[in-house]
Amino acid sequence: MRLETKAVYKKYLQDVATANNEDYESVRNGEKFTVTPSVQQKLENTVQLSSAFLQMINVVPVTDQQGETLGLGVAGTIASTTDTDSQDRQTQDIHKLSKIAYHCQQINFDTHNKYKTLDMWAKFPDFAKRLANAKAERMALDRIMIGFNGTSRAATSNRTSNPLLQDVAVGWLKKIEDAAPQRVMKEEQSGSNKIEVGPGKTYKTLDALVFSAVSDLIAEQFQDDTKLVAIMSRDLLADKYFPLVNDPKATEQLAGDTIISQKRVGGLQAVQAPFVPKGTILITRLDNLSIYYQEGAMRRAIKDKTERDRIEDYTSSNDDFVVENYEMVALLKNIKMVDA
Repeated sequence: MRLETKAVYKKYLQDVATANNEDYESVRNGEKFTVTPSVQQKLENTVQLSSAFLQMINVVPVTDQQGETLGLGVAGTIASTTDTDSQDRQTQDIHKLSKIAYHCQQINFDTHNKYKTLDMWAKFPDFAKRLANAKAERMALDRIMIGFNGTSRAATSNRTSNPLLQDVAVGWLKKIEDAAPQRVMKEEQSGSNKIEVGPGKTYKTLDALVFSAVSDLIAEQFQDDTKLVAIMSRDLLADKYFPLVNDPKATEQLAGDTIISQKRVGGLQAVQAPFVPKGTILITRLDNLSIYYQEGAMRRAIKDKTERDRIEDYTSSNDDFVVENYEMVALLKNIKMVDA
């Protein structure tokens, strides 16, 4: 690390210590500290702003590590009549219909930057911002990846055998399968154990498949909700709208990670989000998907690893991936487009 880099890095550590009400020497020596709620919120805002998809769903702080979900979004009907001569009027919880538990558990977002990278960034006045943004962008993408692909939580995850972070935490799709299997479409055709779409099949088009899924799997009071969308895997969106995907005039690109098609599938807006498993469509409102993080539970340690010529940044957050209302979802997996 160059002398000018050391000076900039020292100021960076001093700012981190001050912002978190920590002693500078303890931070410089790599001791673990609790990130203050205000700094945690700032980091979470940076993470959210780095991803268009995270701006469309709920990313919210919770006080307790475990509890009942917040029930964000309107849960159901509220209109009623009451004969007040014989009974009191009864209010309806506008935010949820049933109790769903959440449990925020530790996820590590540990990174390092080589000295040569820091030497390159040290000449820029936004040195600290560059460090923060690089990490925030990867945190955002990893959270989305877990949300769509997480199936379990291992004591020690294995990135080699689970490259899509399947063993870091249980994500939205797995929770739908476990908690609301009646909302998952499963169809065996020709022994393939896939939902086959094409000529001669039950569903000849993706439009017919999505239309049927809304009618058959989503609770009646939500079927006409105009905020329902079809979150589609990249391969299915390409199958239906390949010319559209190649025409920048026909799509709206948002912050690099989400495509919202101007055309519709089964009457719903088609949305492509990162890391949706192949052959998958999730029908729901975007604000029915949430990431909870426990406020005041973020931990951090920054270490100068001289023997590896790098600065290591150990950060952990207690997170959970939440479906607010299972009556408002339909999950279609293993979809295969066939020609005949």
